[in-house]
Amino acid sequence: MCSRVYRRISFGNINRVSMGKIKIGVLREGKVPPDKRVPLTPKQCKTIQAIYPNVEVVVQPSPIRAYLDQAYLDEGIEMNEDITDCDIIIGVKEVNIQDLIPNKKFLFFSHTYKKQPYNRDLLNAILERNIQLIDYEVLKAKNGKRIIGFGRYAGIVGCYNGFLTYGLKHNLYSLKAANACADRVEVEEELKKVVLPSDTKIVLTGYGRVGHGAREILDLLPIKEVTPSEFLNNQFDQAVYTHLEVEDYYGRKDGGDFVKNDFYKNAGDFKSTFSRYLKQANMYIPCHYWSDSADFIFTREDLKEKDIKLSVVADISCDIDGPVACTLRPSKIADPIYGYNPITESEDDFNKEGVIAVMAVDNLPCELPLDASQDFGSELMKEVFPSLFGEDKDLIIERGSQTTLGGELSSHFAYLDKYILGEE
Repeated sequence: MCSRVYRRISFGNINRVSMGKIKIGVLREGKVPPDKRVPLTPKQCKTIQAIYPNVEVVVQPSPIRAYLDQAYLDEGIEMNEDITDCDIIIGVKEVNIQDLIPNKKFLFFSHTYKKQPYNRDLLNAILERNIQLIDYEVLKAKNGKRIIGFGRYAGIVGCYNGFLTYGLKHNLYSLKAANACADRVEVEEELKKVVLPSDTKIVLTGYGRVGHGAREILDLLPIKEVTPSEFLNNQFDQAVYTHLEVEDYYGRKDGGDFVKNDFYKNAGDFKSTFSRYLKQANMYIPCHYWSDSADFIFTREDLKEKDIKLSVVADISCDIDGPVACTLRPSKIADPIYGYNPITESEDDFNKEGVIAVMAVDNLPCELPLDASQDFGSELMKEVFPSLFGEDKDLIIERGSQTTLGGELSSHFAYLDKYILGEE
C-alpha cells in the first residue's frame, strides 16, 4: 500500500480527501460485440473532480459510447488517446490484452475469479505486466455483500423483456425492444401498452439487486402482489405476482425445518418444491443466485406434466442448461426469444401451442446503456471511490484486488494459483 498521509475533510455525504495527485483514465471499451456502457458519465467525471481536487479524469476517445466524446468535452473533461500517464484506469468489460498498460491499477469486470477458462490468458497477462486488478465483481462490504454491479438494470430490462415476450407469445400487445428505446423514460411509456388477462399469474425469485430491479417494472404495472400461499390457493379477478423467498421453493430432504443459513451452507440437503408453482404461474422471472450444489429449481420432467400453465420464462439469472430446465442457451439482444418444447426437450418455435417462450439475454444492461451507466457510476462514487482515493479502512480495495503491482496474486485470491497455470 502507498505511504501517503491522508486528511479527511467533510464534504456533504462523501468524504473529501486531500492527498497526492491521482490521474484516472477512462478506457475505451474494446470488446466485440461492442459495449456502449461507460463506468462514469460526463457529469460524474466533473463531480469527481469537484469532490476530490487532487483527482484528474482523462477520457480515451470512443466512437461507440452511449455518451459521446463531445459530452465529456462539454463538461470540461480532457479527451486524450494516450492514457499511459494515468495512475488508475477504469473500464466496464474485460480489457483486451493489447490494451493493458503495465504497472497500473485497473478496475473492470475480468470474469476470472470463478476460474473461467476463456479469461485465463487475460489474468496471466495482468500478472506479467505488474497490474493491480481491482475487479468490480469481488468488491464487497465488511458484511460480505457486493457493493457494485449492473444487477439492478439487468432486472429492470429483463423484466421488461419478459412482458415484451408475453405480449408476443399470446398476441396481446407489442412493445418496442428496450434497446430501441432512448432511455428508461421511454421504456416506462411503452409499459402503458401492457394489458394482461385477469387470470394472469407471475412468479419472481431473487431478492438481490436483480430481483429488486425486476420489481421496479412489476410495480409500474396494474399487477397485485400476493403471498405465495394466496398465489397457490386462490383465484383472482386481476393479474397478480408473488415474490418468493428461497424457503418458499426449497425444503429439507429429511422433512426438517427450513433454516436459511443451513441452505446456503449445505444446499445439497435441500430439494426444490417449485414444481407446484408451474401449475399456477403463466410467467416466471428468475432473478436468484443459484449454487451448483443446489437441486434444480425445476427439471425437464417437471415441464412434461399435463397441468403446467407456464408459457413464458424471462430468465434474467441465465444459468445455462441448469436450474431452470427450459433455458438451453443464452439469447442475444437482436434475437432475444426462443422456444422450448417440453415434449422433445429441444428448441422450437416459441409461438407454437405448448412451447414455452424463453427470454435469456445475458447482457441485459447493455440495452439501456445511458441509464445503466448512470446507475453504475453513482455506485462507484458512493461505494468505491472513498476507499480508492482515501483510506481503505474497511479493506474494500484490498479484498477486491485479485493481483498486486508486484505481479502476484493477492492473498485473497491465492486459490487461483493452479488456474493461472492451466491446471484447473
